Amino acid sequence: MAKQRPFSDAGTLHTAADCVFDRMPKEAWLEAFASHPRIGDLDSLKMRLAGNRQWSSAEQAGVAKADEQLLERLQQRNNDYHQKFGYTFIVCATGKSAAEMLANLKQRLEHNANTELDVAAEQQRRITHLRIDKLFASKPPDA
Repeated sequence: MAKQRPFSDAGTLHTAADCVFDRMPKEAWLEAFASHPRIGDLDSLKMRLAGNRQWSSAEQAGVAKADEQLLERLQQRNNDYHQKFGYTFIVCATGKSAAEMLANLKQRLEHNANTELDVAAEQQRRITHLRIDKLFASKPPDA
């Protein structure tokens, strides 16, 4: 994708991202997943890149309203997920409450490894497309 820059509009960038996503091997997806904080783990939201921290925090805003008991259940299920699949639970959290994310997490724990990798990759794709839209929305027209 870097060789295709600059992108003139969000649509062109979305298309380029999808082309790359469609060819990504498992190892590349796992690398992408590793950059995400765990849902509900406020300590892991302290990521190295300020922009990523800002976006992750906003995307996980539904967790901020959760009570301690719900956060503990999220953390436990996140641990179960990581133990089963070996990577961070990836969900497009924008607009979802902590209870919705927990329900989604419980349901996805029932998947086999291949099915879950496909589901997690689709969630990563959604997150990326939301961030592309945010990037272009915050960019001045002449930039």
